[in-house]
Amino acid sequence: MVAEGRIGTLRHVRVTYLQDWLVDPQAPLTWRLRKELAGSGSLGDLGAHIVDLAQYLAGEQLAGVSALTETFVRERPLPGGSARGLSAVTAAGTGQVTVDDAAVFTARFASGALASFEATRYATGRKNALRIELNGERGSLAFDLERLNELWYHDGTEPDVHAGFRRILVTEAEHPYLEGWWPPGHALGYEHTFAHQARDLVHAVAEGRRPEPSFADGLQVQRVLAAVEESAQKNAVYTPIAV
Repeated sequence: MVAEGRIGTLRHVRVTYLQDWLVDPQAPLTWRLRKELAGSGSLGDLGAHIVDLAQYLAGEQLAGVSALTETFVRERPLPGGSARGLSAVTAAGTGQVTVDDAAVFTARFASGALASFEATRYATGRKNALRIELNGERGSLAFDLERLNELWYHDGTEPDVHAGFRRILVTEAEHPYLEGWWPPGHALGYEHTFAHQARDLVHAVAEGRRPEPSFADGLQVQRVLAAVEESAQKNAVYTPIAV
């Protein structure tokens, strides 16, 4: 819909990725909280996804960022035994948290459209709340990962008297990927998205096309994350994205 011009020239993109699994200060120091193993905290863990998503949907790359990061709990109990998923059993002693707990940054696309991003693992009550909204001159689109089968669309060309956001249930056979699944209204789940990812890769290889996203796309995301870290270190100084 963005590529077809349904919302017109893009003005704003706002994205959040909110989780709460680190709210408890007694949660153990798992590998995700150690820079030498994880690289970064919420920025790399969650921020990478929303930067990639925003650039893909906008159809253009970010040109620069202004960022702040924070580590709320700087020392945690050491883990004992083997970790399971995001958790582990605590052991004696404590260790230093060496990554960010939250990252907030504004950004500018090459076209001049503005964007805002928030990634945190301290949003109490939020489990996997990835949300994105795009505002254009002719309309808006909004999506929430926790409501995976719904897209919200506002047609700004309609008369104000009955205009507003409307829900699109994206389970019709004409919607992307849905021809391979269930009748309309039968919801898909998180696990199905990985089947779609594998399908796209196999089809691209078989047809001799470059798979998307590519390693180049991943490199671009890493450039944005590096600029965010640099900006945060300079106390939110605007930092251009390296090319």
